[in-house]
Amino acid sequence: MKAFIKILMISCLLTGFLFSQSEIKIGSKKFTESVILGELANGMIRTQYPRVRHIRELGGTRVLWNALLRGEIDIYPEYTGTLIQEILANEEIAGTSDLPEILAQYQIEMSDPLGFNNTYAIGMLPDLARERGIEKISDLRIHPDLRFGFTNEFMDRQDGWPGLQKEYQLPQQDVRGLDHDLAYRGIASGAIDVIDMYTTDAEIDYYQLKTLADDHHYFPEYMAVFLYRSELIMNFPTILDSLLLLEGQITEQLMQNLNKKVKLEGISESRAAAEFIKDQFNFEIDRQEETILIRLWRNTIDHLFLVGISLLAAILISIPLGILAFRYKKWGRIIMPLVGIIQTIPSLALLVFMIPILGIGMKPAIMALFLYSLLPIVRNTHNGLSEIALPIRESAEALGLPELARLRLIGLPLASRSILAGIKTSAVINVGTATLGALIGAGGYGQPILTGIRLDSISLILEGAIPAALLALLVQLIFDLSERIWVPRGLRLSKR
Repeated sequence: MKAFIKILMISCLLTGFLFSQSEIKIGSKKFTESVILGELANGMIRTQYPRVRHIRELGGTRVLWNALLRGEIDIYPEYTGTLIQEILANEEIAGTSDLPEILAQYQIEMSDPLGFNNTYAIGMLPDLARERGIEKISDLRIHPDLRFGFTNEFMDRQDGWPGLQKEYQLPQQDVRGLDHDLAYRGIASGAIDVIDMYTTDAEIDYYQLKTLADDHHYFPEYMAVFLYRSELIMNFPTILDSLLLLEGQITEQLMQNLNKKVKLEGISESRAAAEFIKDQFNFEIDRQEETILIRLWRNTIDHLFLVGISLLAAILISIPLGILAFRYKKWGRIIMPLVGIIQTIPSLALLVFMIPILGIGMKPAIMALFLYSLLPIVRNTHNGLSEIALPIRESAEALGLPELARLRLIGLPLASRSILAGIKTSAVINVGTATLGALIGAGGYGQPILTGIRLDSISLILEGAIPAALLALLVQLIFDLSERIWVPRGLRLSKR
């Protein structure tokens, strides 16, 4: 019994030690304010605990919420209006005061409001509003020709366009879904007339947009809060104490200033957060800005890992599938249409489909890239074997070679050029498609592209786009040179 107690005590100590060494993961959505709030949480927690990681720009609300429920992240910033109108829309909620009790059923806790309300607003250029005599949202009803451009999430949310259209009986039909940051450029260029905004957006003042009065009081309050997993209360109480110092400390004006620093002045979110923490709490944050070379190296490693693992798995699976489809016609009628159907699924949709199964990060991205790699290799393997002249196949049979020997010595060598072309096609497609993995926290060259779109920074976009293009060219060159190894010399001569 004493031995058992000792073992149990040691196990508990080891478990506590291992947990104490675990990493706290903070998530944020793909708009600037959410990233800044994520960096504020990151900085406050770092004053007590060094092992913190901010997984930035993870996409929409549901991606973050589901990642929090699954324990893939521990904390992320959210808004009370989004909780009531979107995440917990099926719950009976009388007001914000009901949220803590309902969230507790999901093993989720909520901080007090951070101090500012970032609600939705509808905006347009002041000259156009003046010309049409538009002061409030209900005035839009008599201007059906206006072109609306709303964020993709706003287009589908219960507190977004569907409800707004019904509440105000708006007749507009030219309504487009687009990225939040691109909407401002669209309205400035005259491509669209009316957009949805967040009231703390720096671009409202920058583009001097007119905010239309919500005369039906349709939009609720969106007070910023932090959501975090209940288990953190017991395991990291002092860390949470540091995080919750932010409660009530960020006014709407302060949040607007932080957004302006990042969006308009071009400083990083981590620097803006560190300066805020220094000014408000006199805490010094050990902040190390990554150089472009460090970012490039990290993104290259991530991108090569995504492409390499998914392509290797596809090669190992696709070539046997192509052989099977060629050898057995019945299987071919199943395999070929199936891999063709997979290829028709939009890449972004396929990534999202993987999240409920594999979560966020590299695993769903690798699986999606693997599935996209199947068709070119399967098809080219099948076609390469099918194109071998019948007299050659009959001669091999006449020599008495077993089936596997015919495949190894004659079939695959003669089909090697076609198979290699399929692998090369898959590899090049993978390099480009892998940039979308940044939307679910997979990293790679898509990360600076995503950040560049958000911050309207051409240099950041090029930081991801140019290496991705160069990598695609390098991959194509490597496979062209590899023909000398894998394709028989006679076939290479005949190609000339």
